[in-house]
Amino acid sequence: MVVEVEMNNKEKSEGKIEKQTIMQIRSLKKVFNGTVVAVDGVAFDVYEGEIFGFLGPNGAGKTTTISMLTTLLRPTSGSATVCGFDIMKEPNEVRKRIGVVPQEYTADEDLTGYENIMFCADLYGIPRKISRERADELLKLVELEAAKDRKVETYSGGMRRRLELACGLINHPRVLFLDEPTLGLDVQTRAAVWQYIRRLKDEYGMTLFLTTHYLEEADSLCDRIAIIDHGKIVKIGSPKELKDSLGGDIIELGVQGGDDDLVPLIAEVQHVKDVKRVSSSEYRIKSELGDVTAPMVIDALRSKGYRVSRISLTRPSLDQVYLELTGKSIREENGDRAQVMRQRMTMRRARR
Repeated sequence: MVVEVEMNNKEKSEGKIEKQTIMQIRSLKKVFNGTVVAVDGVAFDVYEGEIFGFLGPNGAGKTTTISMLTTLLRPTSGSATVCGFDIMKEPNEVRKRIGVVPQEYTADEDLTGYENIMFCADLYGIPRKISRERADELLKLVELEAAKDRKVETYSGGMRRRLELACGLINHPRVLFLDEPTLGLDVQTRAAVWQYIRRLKDEYGMTLFLTTHYLEEADSLCDRIAIIDHGKIVKIGSPKELKDSLGGDIIELGVQGGDDDLVPLIAEVQHVKDVKRVSSSEYRIKSELGDVTAPMVIDALRSKGYRVSRISLTRPSLDQVYLELTGKSIREENGDRAQVMRQRMTMRRARR
């Protein structure tokens, strides 16, 4: 469904389009067993027709948030509306308007791809005449027409993920939730899934909410990204806005000789915007002109008798943004043990 947006006279004259909110989340919190805080008071809006991403490591609270927004988990506190309906007071209305592609593979391996889609349609109470037409359309969309009568147990990981996508679309949802949609897939298959996701936005005007810990996935797909860590949203913005917030290129260097604090010396170098001492001999520098600043820093240190043992220059990236905001890089190996085990199971099945 193509999004239709009304503009007032001023906005029309300025060429601006007012964003319509399709999801509102306020102080949403989930505590397990009275002690484990999985989601800690998150608040954000999702606009109609955008791809909104949750970026964070395992155990950050991404899946728990989706579970609450799709009415599978009841929040401990806070509120949220999806398509104008309260997730706690009107869960059935929410479910009618959303689709979900979970992290785990849920298709019945003893059924064919076509039978799995029809089964999902039956769960929504869609009349068979309509569901048959939709199933054919979706199989064509995800390029599974030739394999529709094969049992799912014979599908590759990429085919399984595309089938899950088709099942999540059977009710023509206004919002599609994608929980780690390319987990365990190879690079080529992942890129193919990205194409399907973009088509849903560009051709159907669908709103998509996805979680990921793949930096390149968030950067490539999302209109806006919420960086989440330990159940809290650290920052929200477009990929460009997040990277621009770093204030320039990042220079990392190591210095040999002595334990002197060289921050004041480095800070005096032209074009240096900020400098931090990350260990006794390691420094992290921000500069809008990194390729110009790096040799100037080396010369300044050498003039005072210090030797640079290592230096690297990186352009702003989401990994650098995450490091700047949280003090660490996204860690695939860390997080909730149960969630990690589920992800490993999904990855094994995806690689068959």
